[in-house]
Amino acid sequence: MHPRHQGQKSRPGPHEPAARANRHVVQAEKTVPALDEDALMAIVANQAVPFVLILDCVQDPHNLGAILRTADAAGVHAVVAPKDKAVGITETVRRVSVGAADHVPFAQVTNLARTMEKLKAAGLWLVGTTDHAGQSIYETDLKGPLALVLGAEEKGMRRLTEENCDFLASIPMAGKVECLNVSVATGVCLFEAVRQRRAAP
Repeated sequence: MHPRHQGQKSRPGPHEPAARANRHVVQAEKTVPALDEDALMAIVANQAVPFVLILDCVQDPHNLGAILRTADAAGVHAVVAPKDKAVGITETVRRVSVGAADHVPFAQVTNLARTMEKLKAAGLWLVGTTDHAGQSIYETDLKGPLALVLGAEEKGMRRLTEENCDFLASIPMAGKVECLNVSVATGVCLFEAVRQRRAAP
């Protein structure tokens, strides 16, 4: 081989197929701008009995899409997430949510702990979900102004997020696995709140 051609990749011949792109490589997706903290608080102020969902660092767009679909069905007034270490509204999220991402108000905030404090000051009770809580979600009062708080995949809520909750509750697990997928856990908790709120006088 001529020295000038050493190390060069040969081009496919006229009858050789070109290399295919790897369809398993995740491409970066554009994120739709979310609401800010002021817009979130305006939504809360306009509700007689606010019903908010807080997600602490959920990173999987498929989980967020499924959560938004469930939040829409449950009548959640707003979903809140931090700006850092969390997925926003991408095309994958919109597709998995089956349109719910276009209808459920979604806010991303710079300081989640500060936003939680503001929600408490606005009269909401914050109920966090964790597998080490002393009472179950079914024993917890979810009526009235409420923000349900769920943690990220695998790690759950961060320490400061958990400390800012008024109450902690768990989902009873009868099998061998220790916890549920975050989108499934969200569905369980949201619809227990829906059940209680509809039964309230």
